[in-house]
Amino acid sequence: MEAVLPHLSAVVVEFVQQSAAEIVLHAYARAAGGVCPRCRRSSRRVHGRYVRRLADAAIGGRPVVVELLVRRFRCLNTACAAVTFAEQIEGLTTPHARKTPPLRSALLSIACTLAGRPGARLAALLGIRVAKDTLLQLLRSMPEPPVTPVRVLGVDDFALRKGESYATVLVDLEARRPIDVLPGREAEPLAAWLAEHPEVEIICRDRAGAYAEGASTGAPQAVQVADGWHLWRNLAETVEKTVGSHHTCIRSAFATTWPVEPSPADDARPFNPPDGIRDVLGHPRRLVARTRERYTAVQERLAEGKSLAAIGRELRLDHSTVRRFARASGIDELLVKAVNRQSILDEYKPHLHQRWNEGCHDIPLLHRELRELGFPGGVQTVRRYLREAKQHGLPASSRPAPRPRRVVRWIMTDPTRLRADDAQELKEIRAACPHLDAATGHVRDFAAMLHDRCGDLLPAWMTRVLADDLPALHSLVAGLRRDQEAVVAGLSSTWSSGQVEGHVTRIKLLKRMAYGRANLDLLRQRVLLAP
Repeated sequence: MEAVLPHLSAVVVEFVQQSAAEIVLHAYARAAGGVCPRCRRSSRRVHGRYVRRLADAAIGGRPVVVELLVRRFRCLNTACAAVTFAEQIEGLTTPHARKTPPLRSALLSIACTLAGRPGARLAALLGIRVAKDTLLQLLRSMPEPPVTPVRVLGVDDFALRKGESYATVLVDLEARRPIDVLPGREAEPLAAWLAEHPEVEIICRDRAGAYAEGASTGAPQAVQVADGWHLWRNLAETVEKTVGSHHTCIRSAFATTWPVEPSPADDARPFNPPDGIRDVLGHPRRLVARTRERYTAVQERLAEGKSLAAIGRELRLDHSTVRRFARASGIDELLVKAVNRQSILDEYKPHLHQRWNEGCHDIPLLHRELRELGFPGGVQTVRRYLREAKQHGLPASSRPAPRPRRVVRWIMTDPTRLRADDAQELKEIRAACPHLDAATGHVRDFAAMLHDRCGDLLPAWMTRVLADDLPALHSLVAGLRRDQEAVVAGLSSTWSSGQVEGHVTRIKLLKRMAYGRANLDLLRQRVLLAP
């Protein structure tokens, strides 16, 4: 038994009772006397005895209970305030505890990893009977790890309830572990924490204004480093806006000619296949018309001096929707997604056009051929698309314009890693649109700065950007200038918020395992203590 449970070596096991439900060990202490916890004087004078039940680690999946015969000794020191005291066995008992230290350690590990309900389920499978509330109480009772001096600090926020409440995690980037969790994502809590830790020399953060203010207030001596990934993401968002506002140029670069001339009897409009703005009948799509109406309504009310909240109430639109329509540089930027909605037929249009121009006008046969190629749609989809082609014909080949996000990906990708066909299409786009050509050049210059850690080249880069007619990039430059020192440090330093983002991902897992029922104090304990 001692080999199985080495912490019982200080006791004598008299006998063992086994049943299907549990294993009960009847034991008593080996020592002849005890030591008073107050005056530390030994005593062998027994005052009384009682039986103490302790839950212990399971054996073979069955719970173990230690029924320990405990002696109460009389203290022989007349000056001691304790008249009697109960004996404690090192490694087995602690005052008022109902669990042995090995079992408590196992439960603490389970609570840190899985919290309440999931932890109770795992414990039951391991033969440990414990309630979820007991696990949470154990977790809350654990002391926090001591905070050692921090030289390089990472700061980021995470959502407790997305869109409503947030918290801030602080990470020691040299020790690679979280050291605190602050309520909210405002400047004041961060500034107060930094004021208590004047040893911080470097602060890695995203470009949130609250963290910049908190870092400047609480640690003016520290160097702030804007995270490179966030800078690259800001640039990508700006490029996406630029591509959206110039997508007309992209569509014109990929426009196809229509070699089939209409017959003299066809004095109606020529065949125009659906392009995202018009449907197969040539009528404006409902989404496009609604977007135009909303954009006009929002812009008119902005010109009248109304606030975004008032416009949202009047038009019965969400605040984010009103803000998107208000900040748009033009209607084309809003119509990009509507124009480029994907159709299940897009992948199969080259084959369809080729077969149609070869003289095969049997739509059911064409549908069967497309089905053999993997087309998942029905024959009516093909029939609607070819409804007017019977009179006006189809182009010799179909070359749809790439979607804006694909163009953004081409621009943001290292040219040496682009496929040959993607590089060729990007070259055509740059030749057709000088604005996108200039934006591509600026992106590649920024990527070179970020890769080579040449933050000192940022002012010259911003000057070149302002020389071109790129409103979205001008807004980015204005934001970079407000935070220029941190941006230059982010482009030059090897420190980043990558570790912090990893801890935020782990926090999201911990939060979801608690099913959203835990308070911030419990989540904080798990963040700081979980392995």
